[in-house]
Amino acid sequence: MWPWLERIASACWDRVRRYALTRRDEEDGSGSGGDADDLLLWSRDLVRHAAGEFSFAVVQANDVLEDHSQVETGAAATFIGVYDGHGGAEASRFISNHLAAHLVRLAQERGTISEDIVRNAFSATEEGFLSLVRRTHLIKPSIASIGSCCLVGIIWKGTLYLANLGDSRAVVGCLTGSNKIVAEQLTRDHNASMEEVRQELRSLHPDDSQIVVLKNGVWRIKGIIQVSRSIGDAYLKKKEFALDPSMTRFHLPEPLRRPVLTSEPSIYTRVLHSQDSFFIFASDGLWEHLTNQQAVDIVHNNPRAGIARRLVKAALKEAARKREMKYNDIKKLEKGVRRFFHDDITVVVVFIDHELLQEGHAYVPEVSVRGFVDSGGPSSFSGLNGIS
Repeated sequence: MWPWLERIASACWDRVRRYALTRRDEEDGSGSGGDADDLLLWSRDLVRHAAGEFSFAVVQANDVLEDHSQVETGAAATFIGVYDGHGGAEASRFISNHLAAHLVRLAQERGTISEDIVRNAFSATEEGFLSLVRRTHLIKPSIASIGSCCLVGIIWKGTLYLANLGDSRAVVGCLTGSNKIVAEQLTRDHNASMEEVRQELRSLHPDDSQIVVLKNGVWRIKGIIQVSRSIGDAYLKKKEFALDPSMTRFHLPEPLRRPVLTSEPSIYTRVLHSQDSFFIFASDGLWEHLTNQQAVDIVHNNPRAGIARRLVKAALKEAARKREMKYNDIKKLEKGVRRFFHDDITVVVVFIDHELLQEGHAYVPEVSVRGFVDSGGPSSFSGLNGIS
């Protein structure tokens, strides 16, 4: 390894500490853990990262939380991942356990971070999950129907690298000269509700009149799924993973002739501007109820501490209002039942303190924050410890 990359690796990812969002944290007074009023809401109020601070919150609606997420921070870099699963949690969990590790491995091999490295990390994650499906689908056929959206951001050397599959979204809050905050969407939603996505699918499948179907007022690919890009969903990508017709929810009207979904991410690079005040990374559960500008206004007009939790609660209040209910009514509902009112929601708000982007800023402890943790263990970045 080149000496300069070794120094980056050591500085960024040594001595990683794990913080899990669990109800036990309610008692420690640290501003993290379960919400006192909503037992399905977890958060961390405010944590430092290399270029500022971040706030993190997750609320569960499904019987099994299908959103997985992580923030990995070091002295020179920050990694944000939001993985919105569908059909089950296996794909989003797999991404959380492998994508960042692939990114680190590839960055080590190439000596830098680039769009190609991010793209290759996504490809390796997709290949790994499809290998898991291949090994297990005869025992558990439903795993071929499980997939996940994937939104990733890496802040490194004053640049934000963004990659996206599906309809999770990254939005930046930009300050204008009059100290007004303006929302700018940085990622593209890969959802069949978007006309441009439907046109893209039709152009890729000119011989398939049923590639997108309006079903019960909702545009769906093959009448089944809304997102056009994902990790997983193997039955919509490879013939070998065709599902039994008895699984009517995922039934295809005819055998798969070619992949109808892709794992090719949309990738964006943004040099951080002095006007970039903060970034919001969130699963579509937030954006179903708040506009980009509403979310940015909430962040701009309130204290940093607990702001991700505040955004989640704003979305839940709006979800309740649409049903002529109050949030107090929704938060009394059990997981599973709540899915009729809102989706799992993950929100990460990343504040940028531009003076910290300059060399010579104070040391920032390395931390690993997971929105949902199955068990303890080392961070995916701990593999860089002690590299020679």
